Amino acid sequence: MSQRRFTVSKSDGDPRPADIQGEVNQLFEGDEPTSNASETEAAAGAEVVVVLKGDNIPKESSPFINSSDAAAEKSQQYDGKNMALFEEEMDTSPMVSSLLSSLANYSNLPQGSKEHEEAENNEAESARKKPVKAPQLGTLMGVYLPCIQNIFGVILFLRMTWLVGIGGVIGTFIIVFMCCTTLYTELAQTELAGCFLCLAGGSYYMISRSLGPEFGGAVGICFYLGTTYAGAMYILGAIELLLIYIVPKAAIFPLEGLEGAEAEAALLNNMRVYGTILLTSMATVVFVGVKYVNKLALVFLACVILSILAVYAGVIKTGIEPPFFPVCLLGNRTLVSKSFDVCAKTLETANGTVTTQMWRIFCDSPLLNATCDPYFAANNVTQIQGIPGITSGILTENLFGNYYEKGDLIARTNMESVEDPDDPLTNSNRYVLADITSFFTLLVGIYFPSVTGIMAGSNRSGDLRDAQKSIPVGTIAAITTTSAVYMSSVILFGACIEGVVLRDKFGEGVHGNLVIGTLAWPSPWVIVIGSFFSTCGAGLQSLTGAPRLLQAIAKDGLVPALRIFGHGKANGEPTWSLLLTACICESGILIASLDSVAPILSMFFLMCYMFVNLACALQTLLRTPNWRPRFKFYHWALSFLGMSLCLTLMFLCSWYYAIVAMVIAGSIYKYIEFAGAEKEWGDGIRGLSLSAARYALMRLEEGPPHTKNWRPQLLVLVSTDAEQNVEQPRLLSLTNQLKAGKGLTIVGTALEGTYLENYEQAQRAEQSLRKLMETEKVKGFCQVTVSSNLRDATSHLLQASGLGGLKHNAVLVSWPRNWKQGDDHQNWRNLIELVRETTTARLALLVPKNISAFPSNSERFSEGHIDVWWIVHDGGMLMLLPFLLRQHKVWRKCKMRIFTVAQLDDNSIQMKKDLTTFLYHLRIDAMVEVVEMHDSDISAYTYEKTLVMEQRSQMLKQINLTKTEREREVQLIHDNTTPASPATPATLLTPGEGAQSPGEQIQMTWTEKCDGESHICSYWMTVVSFSFRNHSNVRRMHTALRLNEVILKKSSEARLVLLNMPGAPKNRAGDENYMEFLEVLTEGLNRVLLVRGGGREVITIYS
Repeated sequence: MSQRRFTVSKSDGDPRPADIQGEVNQLFEGDEPTSNASETEAAAGAEVVVVLKGDNIPKESSPFINSSDAAAEKSQQYDGKNMALFEEEMDTSPMVSSLLSSLANYSNLPQGSKEHEEAENNEAESARKKPVKAPQLGTLMGVYLPCIQNIFGVILFLRMTWLVGIGGVIGTFIIVFMCCTTLYTELAQTELAGCFLCLAGGSYYMISRSLGPEFGGAVGICFYLGTTYAGAMYILGAIELLLIYIVPKAAIFPLEGLEGAEAEAALLNNMRVYGTILLTSMATVVFVGVKYVNKLALVFLACVILSILAVYAGVIKTGIEPPFFPVCLLGNRTLVSKSFDVCAKTLETANGTVTTQMWRIFCDSPLLNATCDPYFAANNVTQIQGIPGITSGILTENLFGNYYEKGDLIARTNMESVEDPDDPLTNSNRYVLADITSFFTLLVGIYFPSVTGIMAGSNRSGDLRDAQKSIPVGTIAAITTTSAVYMSSVILFGACIEGVVLRDKFGEGVHGNLVIGTLAWPSPWVIVIGSFFSTCGAGLQSLTGAPRLLQAIAKDGLVPALRIFGHGKANGEPTWSLLLTACICESGILIASLDSVAPILSMFFLMCYMFVNLACALQTLLRTPNWRPRFKFYHWALSFLGMSLCLTLMFLCSWYYAIVAMVIAGSIYKYIEFAGAEKEWGDGIRGLSLSAARYALMRLEEGPPHTKNWRPQLLVLVSTDAEQNVEQPRLLSLTNQLKAGKGLTIVGTALEGTYLENYEQAQRAEQSLRKLMETEKVKGFCQVTVSSNLRDATSHLLQASGLGGLKHNAVLVSWPRNWKQGDDHQNWRNLIELVRETTTARLALLVPKNISAFPSNSERFSEGHIDVWWIVHDGGMLMLLPFLLRQHKVWRKCKMRIFTVAQLDDNSIQMKKDLTTFLYHLRIDAMVEVVEMHDSDISAYTYEKTLVMEQRSQMLKQINLTKTEREREVQLIHDNTTPASPATPATLLTPGEGAQSPGEQIQMTWTEKCDGESHICSYWMTVVSFSFRNHSNVRRMHTALRLNEVILKKSSEARLVLLNMPGAPKNRAGDENYMEFLEVLTEGLNRVLLVRGGGREVITIYS
């Protein structure tokens, strides 16, 4: 208990110290003010130390109920007499005015990127610095423009024309339209943003608070990986622009003179080297400060907007004056332009016809009579206009797609050529070839990263003035704008540019020029430089956002292995997260191919979008009371459509990448589930679980389960000591071995008293049960019942445990220890009443005897037997329980033996055969043995045991002795009447007069000459039998002794013995005798499990 000390100065006229302390105690603890004579003599002006005790429980920073702020203000909350009615609730329920005041001043938003830069590096100075200004970014600067910058990027400038050429205008338009599923995702995100106070982490925060920490962590890490690989893609795009279109001579590995695979390898190596250099530079800028990234962002954004405007201006200009953009074709094949200077075979000069450089490439000499390539000789060279203009009608030729295998020739489709199919392809390096195998799903995977920037606004949620308003408006506007630009670009590129130029990915047939740059106006360099800076800017944004996302995940403590990445510089910058992000980004750069990296990040983004849609649909369908979105133009079907399209796109892009991404997400989910920190965020999965549980419970109410589905749903009754610790921990070990974590388990205990007075004891008992269940790995529920007596409490547990159709069908309770010597007979009487109640309720009953000898979960039996003594049919419980036990590693190596008892009229041979067949059909492997028990005379030992039992019962009922005297008297009678051996009973001790009941005196003498003269013994036994009040006790004792004798003979070495438990007597006067019968039946056995069926079949031969 923490303590707060207040010093109260006492002056004349002030209350006495004791009064002050008493009033304080009354205020904070509910005690009455007390007074002490010695304290009254305290001198005036003395200081009185008042100690206030606290609960030492840290409170969450919150303006709501039970917060520290509310508790601190409680003295002002109920000052007026108008609130006197509620003054006793002052500790838990603040006044509304106080709550509203706290809410107005409450701020739990983390610092945004701007505030990180404004924070001081020294912790001492940061404690004295001025309060951080509230985020001021609006919809335009905070959401719309960042989304525009991230969506318009490398794919638009480097791959859009190639996509149109390969997929055709119709196919590419379908791809763009399909990828507009981001609009559905954004509608779902808008719903989420309208219901959650968006903190750092953006979409991760919304998903984790909607679907729970497991889904949130898994999807958040996938989103982080996608953002990181997006940075690698942007960097590779910038390097491709640099080495192919801006400064080709800057290549460290020269491309000149290399062809085919060698040229491709040299290009990839250049991409790796320059990509690593650019990544290091960008990471350094981000490390130095985000403020530089924010300043450069406007410059990069301006480049993007100017580049797009230049493209549209160029399209308009082509309708007036198309640019000169020649393409040289040999037949219908596109030629690599760097191989020749003039697009002709020969030239006419004043001196006659001369051959060109192209002639010398395809022929063995510059002479006109030289031997040339057959295809070159048979076809003419044609020069066509690469950009004929928007009014040329080229759109009709580009409507449909042309897919190629790697190494295929890029040819004009509507142009004839002369070629012999049997001739091998020669001089292939002189033609423009397809660098990769193309197909529709590949195009989807390459294009999709261009629409993955829709989360840029939500990722900046900590910097927004009103995130719940700005995120929906800004992002939907950005998606609408970019979708319009992409769709119009598909149509305009197909209407302006020749097909062979569109399909030439790197511009090899047009002197290495960027096609979209040549289309732009006023200069191609507007596009080249603008696209370079825009890709660099997008890369910087990725390297800035990804570390913050990882830091948000790490600070939530979901993944213990990532906690180190929650730390950073003193101003909050995620240094360690930036380092990890750079390393992962470098792995993408080492791939070195933009076309290979794009599908990877598509998988991670699509998975994130899929779960955003799922979260929104789930919250809408569950109708959670806290789900009150501001955005009204939404229906849950849109989210399901978006989720389905995302899943479809994942497998369309790359089925094997999709499976890998799902495996990664699933592994992270399970890791967080088993090793992560437990969080309770009121997520939708919890609501889904409640709805599913309600539905399942309603289904269970439709009827009892089929025999095939029956399994023991256990109610485990345990007792606790004075400290509320469980007295029979091995009972839960046996529960675990019976259940193997399956089915329903309820562990209950009963306390005596009233609920109000014993509430704390009940809570301690419940915690003790939970702790023991966790230790023994028992999955289930615990329940503590308090009643005026233990019998009623146990009965309440039996009746009220479970819910609806999910109720227990079996009760597990331990055999009462020392039931003979105990002064309190409540334990064994409670067991007998429990037998009666379970019989009435048609519940099975399992009673382990000598539970402390049962094995723990860590023990292993390397050999041994589990013996089943099947005496009466109980519905198959005795068959099923050993089978379930042998599924556990403790009993797995034990073999099962089944013994059954044959009477005089039974055919034991046929019984064994039938039982073996029955077990075969049950698919249970067990040895079978039939034990013959013929009728025999009741022995003298049986009569003697019965007489002793009845004498003890009568004595305990009629003699009012103290506990010590009663135990001494019973022990004396037992010692004097126990025979030396069952065959030679000793002389019985006749109880004294005090033990005689009125009108009845038992007095008899037995002779020891019964050996060999059965008729004499039979005579005496008959005489004695008439002396007993109830002859049925003799028969029951005879059965118990005979069965015990047979069981000891066959199963004394067994690891466990299971046998039928007889029912309790209908006459309650014989309860003591019932316990004695069971004691005799199990005497000498180490581990016994008494089993009583529930009156229904629990095992069947039908599968």
